[in-house]
Amino acid sequence: MLRLPRPPVKLTLTLAAVLFATSVLGIGLLRAATYTPTPAAGAPWPSTSVPPTGTPGKCGTVPVKAARELRGMWLTTVTNIDFPSKRGLTQAQVKAEYQRWLDLAVAQRHNAIFVHVRPSGDAFWPSAYAPWSEWLTGKRDGKSPGWDPMDYMVKEAHARNLEFHAWFNPYRGTQPGPVGPGADFAKLAPNHPLLAHRDWAISYPKGDTARLYFDPGIPEARKFVEDSMLEAVQKYDVDGVHFDDFFYPYPKAGEDFPDNASYAKYGAGKARAQWRRDNVDTLVREMDERIKAMKPWVKFGISPFGIWRNYANDPDGSQSRGLESYDAIYADTRKWVQQGWLDYIVPQLYWTIGFAKADYAKLLPWWTALTKGTNVQLYIGMADYRIGEEGAWSDPAQLDRQMVLNDQAGVQGQVHFSAKQIRADRLGAVTRYRDKHYASPALLPRMARLPAAPPQAARLVSATRFDKGVRFQAEAAGATSWALYRVAGASAALVATGRAGAEVVDPAPPAGPVTYCLSGLDRSGNEGPVSKPLTTS
Repeated sequence: MLRLPRPPVKLTLTLAAVLFATSVLGIGLLRAATYTPTPAAGAPWPSTSVPPTGTPGKCGTVPVKAARELRGMWLTTVTNIDFPSKRGLTQAQVKAEYQRWLDLAVAQRHNAIFVHVRPSGDAFWPSAYAPWSEWLTGKRDGKSPGWDPMDYMVKEAHARNLEFHAWFNPYRGTQPGPVGPGADFAKLAPNHPLLAHRDWAISYPKGDTARLYFDPGIPEARKFVEDSMLEAVQKYDVDGVHFDDFFYPYPKAGEDFPDNASYAKYGAGKARAQWRRDNVDTLVREMDERIKAMKPWVKFGISPFGIWRNYANDPDGSQSRGLESYDAIYADTRKWVQQGWLDYIVPQLYWTIGFAKADYAKLLPWWTALTKGTNVQLYIGMADYRIGEEGAWSDPAQLDRQMVLNDQAGVQGQVHFSAKQIRADRLGAVTRYRDKHYASPALLPRMARLPAAPPQAARLVSATRFDKGVRFQAEAAGATSWALYRVAGASAALVATGRAGAEVVDPAPPAGPVTYCLSGLDRSGNEGPVSKPLTTS
């Protein structure tokens, strides 16, 4: 009998850990523990013939310096607010428009984009659960436009080293008339799921602004909604799953959400408000669990209304006097953070500094205190759309001042609403905050709760100057993206980033000899050792 060699101790321990993870933690966490990211765009890095060496965090003898923050914008598709500019455009027109939005993101030195791919029970991909979005096709016939926008959008974002967060509205089934079908079943696409499951549909409110909702109180409807979103996670290389603040609808005076039937069947004697909160809690918790079981590296985040509860009604609430998401739309946002059901949260702080009912300077500390000590990262939803309104929003420095407070509070990023407002740059306010806060590139914040696989040390092989910059031959095996540092004085600053396989270039080098270093990063933002320095002649 052939005797097999005894495995080394390290391998034995690794196998034991895998068996433990399988039996105790489950398959999802096992995949998280053993996942090795691969480049999401661009050709593979060439294999190096010389083993690269480098030092973590240092370019030669000086430390490397890079901002770590998420910078993004919401690209809204519903009613063609941002994109596509109108319904029924050709494939070439849609692609060209999307390219221009990505160009804007790059010009703003963003590193993420949040694209509205399920605005109201529809889809921007070929879905078994939802009709094609009329905001794309221009029709409600459910017929394919003949191409896959989601596949294109994800790949093009990655080619520019932008994270792609797929933005979903879980329970919205339609948009109000006359632009949308409202609550009229006869106006739905033939394959709309609420035609096949009318018992899942709730119309609210009454009148011209009515729309259809999937009833959050019906477990089968909730699972269907989850499945419809997870279909996109399974099919596409998305970096994040993103919700905004639409769960139960915002209330209309004198009208309650008409969920008597589901409450009678599933309420189990609970107070209706608490039952509704429990329904939303279940959606959030299950989505977190199911995403991590499917693709552990995909981030899950929510952008809620900026007030959980007011201090006057709850000593744990914020110093504010506005609508309370806990009571009005049954969104217990504080609980989601405390339970760790999210990877990040983006409260919409759409008010000015000093606004009496909801002071930005008072709400920000509440959110920073809530997230402190948790694994939930805090980004802030910024109200670019309000620039130019009367009063405090007529000050072009308002967003700049808010971002100064964010920096002082240790906020880990911003998401701006929305893309069209960034492009408009009213009062020059966007240029103002970009030049002050986004003057240099930034790496994404490391997310400790996600899989980590820092690549080996990168290598700069050679450098060539051309009229607009310096081009490098480089290697970074196993990296998803790269970071290029340039030495200036006692440190080396980040000057460019890119996706694996993309050309490494310093677009604006100074004259004379310059010293550079390169590092590779994994999909979760973990940085490998920095290369040996290379000095250009």
